[in-house]
Formats: sequence, C-alpha cells, structure tokens
Amino acid sequence: MSTEIDHNAFVAEAAELLGARGFTTDPDLMAPWLTDWRGRFTGRALAMASPAATAEVADLIKLCAKHRVPIVPQGGNSGMSGGATPDCEGHALLLSLRRMNTIRRLDAENRMVTADAGVVLQTLHEAADEAGLRFALTLGGKGSATIGGLISTNAGGTQVLRHGTMRAMVLGLEAVMADGSVLDTLTPLKKDNRGFDLKQVLIGSEGTMGVITAATLRLEPRIDGRTVLWAGLASLSDARALLLHAESIAGPALEGFEVMPQHSLAAVLDYLPGARAPLAEPHPWHALIELVAESDAAAERLPDLAETMLASAFEVGLIADATISTSEAQAEAFWALRDAIAPAERALGPAVQHDISVPTQLMAQFVEHAVPLLEAAWPGTRAVGFGHLGDGNIHFHVLAPQGVDPAAWQQGDGKAISAQVHDLVTQWGGSISAEHGIGQLKRDELARLGDPVALSMLRQIKAALDPQGLLNPGKLV
Repeated sequence: MSTEIDHNAFVAEAAELLGARGFTTDPDLMAPWLTDWRGRFTGRALAMASPAATAEVADLIKLCAKHRVPIVPQGGNSGMSGGATPDCEGHALLLSLRRMNTIRRLDAENRMVTADAGVVLQTLHEAADEAGLRFALTLGGKGSATIGGLISTNAGGTQVLRHGTMRAMVLGLEAVMADGSVLDTLTPLKKDNRGFDLKQVLIGSEGTMGVITAATLRLEPRIDGRTVLWAGLASLSDARALLLHAESIAGPALEGFEVMPQHSLAAVLDYLPGARAPLAEPHPWHALIELVAESDAAAERLPDLAETMLASAFEVGLIADATISTSEAQAEAFWALRDAIAPAERALGPAVQHDISVPTQLMAQFVEHAVPLLEAAWPGTRAVGFGHLGDGNIHFHVLAPQGVDPAAWQQGDGKAISAQVHDLVTQWGGSISAEHGIGQLKRDELARLGDPVALSMLRQIKAALDPQGLLNPGKLV
C-alpha cells in the first residue's frame, strides 16, 4: 500500500511540475514507446515525462529520488538492445528527451556544435551542412536516433574507420545525475587535467550513470566530392589485404570500407525493388569502399586516385573485378545495397543477430573460423557475417533452418547459438557488443563473460553515482 501511495504522490507532483504537455499517464500515448525498435521487449511504465529543459529534468529527477521512482531515459527509441524499454512491473518513469530538441549554438569557425539530447541526427546533419560543415557519424536510423541516445550507447556506423565512434566526437557534456545535480562540461578544453574526464564515464553508460541532456560535438569540413567503389573478392582475407592496400594508397581520403558475402548481396537483390548487382558475375565476397575529398582540388583528383588504387590491387591479385561510381546516384545505389542487408536477411526468416567485434587484424580469420564451426554444430543453419572491416565490427547473423517455429527456435536453439557465438568472440579477445550497447538483451551475457575486474569497477561506479539504483535499472550492469 505504501508503494502505491508513494506513486500517487509522485504522479501528482510530477504532473504539477511538468504540466499536461510534459507529463502523462495515458496508456495510449505511452504505448508506442513501451516496445523497443526490434519488437523484442515490451514493458510498462508508471508515467511518461517529456521535459523541455535541463532544469525540468533536474527537478524531475530530484522528485524521483524523493519517491524512489526508477527512471528509464529514452531518445528516439531506435536502440537495438532494449536499453530504453522499461520492465514489466510498471513502477518506472519513462523519461523522454524528445522535446529537448534545440541546437543551442553552432560555431562554424571552431567546427563545433552544442545540441540538446533530443536533437535528431538527421536534423544535426542538416544544420551542419547549412554551415558548410558536417557531423561525421551516420547510420540507418538517422531520421529517429537522437544525440543523447547515440552518446549513451557510444554509437558507431559506417565512418568509424576514419572518424571513430561517438566517443571520439564528444567534446563536452551536460548531464543530470541521480540526485538531480547538473554536471556541466559543455565548454571544451584541449588541455584540462583537473582529475578524471567525467564525460567518458557517461558516454556508453546507457543512462545508468546519469541522464545526458546536451553535448558539444566536433564537426568536420563538408565533403566536396566522393567516389564509391565496388570490388569482388575471393575471400574475406583478401578483403583485409585490400583494406590495408587502400589505406596505403588513399590515406585520409579513405572514409568507409564495408564487406559482405555473396549470400547477403543476393538477399538484397531479391528484397530491394529495382536493385542491380554492381558486377556482372557473383563473387564470394564484396567490398564497398568510399573515398572522400574536402576541397574542390582534392575532389578533382578522386577518380584518378580510385583508378590507381584499383589498378594496383588488380596487379597484386587482391580483386577479381571492380567498378567505380560515375555519379552521385550510382554511389547512393551502391550504399543502398549495403544498407538493405539487415532487412533483406530478416525477410528470409528467423535468425539470431550478433553485433560483435574482434581485433581488426583478426576479423577475417574469425569469420572464416566461426562460419563453418557454427553451421556444423547447428545443421540447417546459415551463418553470415557483414559489416565494418576497418574497425573489426562484424554483424554476425545465424539464420534458422527452413520450416522452424520462429518463437520456439529463438528461445531454444537461438539462445544456445548466441551463447556459442559470444563464447567464441570472448576467446578471440573481442567484444559481445560493438556498437549497439548491452541494454537488457546482453546484460546476462556480459555478467557471464565480462572481465571480473572490469565488471567490479563498473558496479562500484554505478553504486557511487546512483546509490538508490534508480537510473535505468536492469540495464548494462
């Protein structure tokens, strides 16, 4: 009874604090935000809060601390690991940051922007472009993913090879801590030795250490030209050698290097209306390579650079066939094939997907080892790896045998397969989560396989920053 009274008191005080626009208990309004993007997790919430400013977030979190109400922060609800979905108990507050969508300041001269956590990635891209700059992180969900969510999960994407993950792009942060106090490190300093870099504790912490409300981010010069190449290869090891070759020839002009097997390309060609194979013949593996230029003069040299790189790769036997985009439309068509792999393979039937990484120099060997091993251990399955060869991140999917019951297979063999994949990754010195976070999807696996010292440190930091355990409980640690 006391819990119910506390909840009723909290709801009344929170409604008064935020008003009708910023607070609701309406089940219909909350329903779209209670299931994760992949549809794997559905929870319940006591209420949904939508504050419009950092001060409101701070007052709200103080109220949550007073009434011991758990808080589940949420941005665009486009995460892959259930990190922004509450549990089924219905006692947590869903804290939406979507109303906090202001770009506070864009400093073109110093190439930086300060934006609220609820700013959508696509909106940030457009604002940077208007200023003659760009934000060098992109991904398929850019129309819904928010800055706060991207920082909380340390998002990656297709440009990590050159620019790094979200962690590398954050110059400063503003966050509300578990007691309602506000940490403000928005002003970036190139030199600052006043102890720990506290923003790094929050980046990638999935809302378990504090609620990110704003960030100062690094911008890059706008691209004045790009050339996209498509190459057919005999093996993933050849793709690794081609990557090293491309780095030596193209240097900083090399922005992206993606790989996919023929199976994935065939699935996309069947799935995507009007899609065409870039090369005349099938090949065991394919590489998608992007070269960029940040000046008109460099853009003029790109086609010659691409030709030189391919010609020398042919000479040493790294590629069997290749083509170079001749227009922006063709470049986009090449990337559309890469971006459609995930939905195309979902259309083939049930599968277990793994967002994993291994040391970059071992990625080809890992896939060549793991694929036959998994397929032999689980007859009828098909193991497929694709992704970001340059940063060691492979999206490793295992497709179910034909004719299985999807739900039963996912809960039975699917879970056992995932455990085996995670065991292999750990044995190879890799990570069970490369860019999608731990959330609730991989929390138990992290506890099972994580380094005991690292896990102990994570839990100690969590206990110190959130002694009541109210920030995104049941996620990460």
